[in-house]
Amino acid sequence: MTTTQDPAAGTAASTRAVMDRRQVLQALSGLMMGVFVAILAGTVVSNALPTIIADLGGSQSVYTWVVTAELLAMTTTVPLWGKLADLFSQKLLVQSSLGLFVVGSLASGLAQDTTMLIAARVVQGIGAGGLTALVQIVMAAMIPPRELGRYAGIFGAVFAVGTVAGPLIGGVLVDTSWLGWRWCFFIGVPFALLAIVLLQKTLKLTQVTREGVRVDWLGALLITAGVSTLLIWVTLAGNSYDWVSVPSALLVAGGLVVLALAVWVESRVSDPVVPLTIFRNRTVALTVVASALVGIALFGGTVFLSQYFQISLGYSPTAAGLLSLPMIFGLLVSSTVAGQLITRTAVWKRYLVVGAALMTLGFGALATISADTSIVLIGVYMLVMGAGVGMLMQNLVLAAQNDVPAAQLGSATSVLSFFRSLGGTIGVSVLGAVLAARVASDLGALGGGSGSGEAAVPDVSTLPAEVRTLVQDAYGNATAELFLIATPLAALALIVVLFIKEKALKTTTGAQRLEEERTAP
Repeated sequence: MTTTQDPAAGTAASTRAVMDRRQVLQALSGLMMGVFVAILAGTVVSNALPTIIADLGGSQSVYTWVVTAELLAMTTTVPLWGKLADLFSQKLLVQSSLGLFVVGSLASGLAQDTTMLIAARVVQGIGAGGLTALVQIVMAAMIPPRELGRYAGIFGAVFAVGTVAGPLIGGVLVDTSWLGWRWCFFIGVPFALLAIVLLQKTLKLTQVTREGVRVDWLGALLITAGVSTLLIWVTLAGNSYDWVSVPSALLVAGGLVVLALAVWVESRVSDPVVPLTIFRNRTVALTVVASALVGIALFGGTVFLSQYFQISLGYSPTAAGLLSLPMIFGLLVSSTVAGQLITRTAVWKRYLVVGAALMTLGFGALATISADTSIVLIGVYMLVMGAGVGMLMQNLVLAAQNDVPAAQLGSATSVLSFFRSLGGTIGVSVLGAVLAARVASDLGALGGGSGSGEAAVPDVSTLPAEVRTLVQDAYGNATAELFLIATPLAALALIVVLFIKEKALKTTTGAQRLEEERTAP
């Protein structure tokens, strides 16, 4: 409950909210363990899915839903987790999301059929959604914006390790007879449990409770239903039905109507899940647009690189994972260096602009690739793109967190994460349909010629030399086309970033700012 505090009490609370560098690093150990678990869950199954689906007797549509179910649950629950972080104990919420992740992971590993697996992946996705939203919120609560850049490298390193290690670990587990695919889900459990213990021991946040607060469950339900409907549409369109068809029209219309109802509800409740007033803040509005564009361009373009490496260039799945290292290295180095410079100089907008420009340049370069492009040259292109993303993505969050009241830190952070994930989902679905259509068009009868994406991806090692060359060229040209589409989106993100106004970085933590806002006359 909210209590009235005298200045001395307020000062004491603020002092308790301050954590020294050693305490921050200890708390980050648990938070980053949680981030690693969330990333691992999304990447470890990539090389194992064919074996999983075959073992459980699933179809191609089930293959898609095993991935989509977690992504849908994660994306749609991010705003709710963010709002809960503004109302309740952030430490307890992080531990709860880790607990849900453990339950979902165990259920996924024990699944006896595809229905159980998909349901378990939904639970896993809800937990991952909590981690996606809450980790950055907790970091803002205990670290001043001026100091956040110093820790960006840690976040980037965990992201890089989880992204690269996931597919490699998944492949090893599947190929190890005494382990098998079920350990792709079990492997994250001890990390999640360890993160819960570490957070209990190291995360010391001043808990602020508010009197008479009610969670807007109706708004949360409407947002989840509306967004899920649209995500289902972009996931299935081009595969199960045409983009321009009756099912498409019904799903789009239904999703928009539900979202319109959500906006109406959010504008009238006292504690909305997504406070519409935050969009009046110019910085938040612009960073949300930029985050969505980054999500569409980044995830929509890069998710198909592994397929390009395997089909067009003929590398193994393990080698394809290793070939993504230049992009991860660029992301890690640029995020670390930019973060240190921001902490030292308190100047941050230039890194957003340079990052967006490098990302655009990298995408434009990748739009020129083909089946004959040198792997060294591709690595350089990926390095440039990764460096741009490293400067841009995390600092968009920093800009928004620095410019909102502390009471809205959770909502603002989760809204950015939500739109980035939403953009990524749309990008993967739409650009995936573009790739399928381009490949089918280039190959004619091979792959069905319909562009539906229902035909199996060919195993180039089993094809005659003449056909193999045609397939490799088709996938190389189609992948280049995806980056050609992503390039103007990245350029648009650059234009949006130019309009963000640079403001001085605050030197107090989110917890201190909240205390100041509560005690202000």
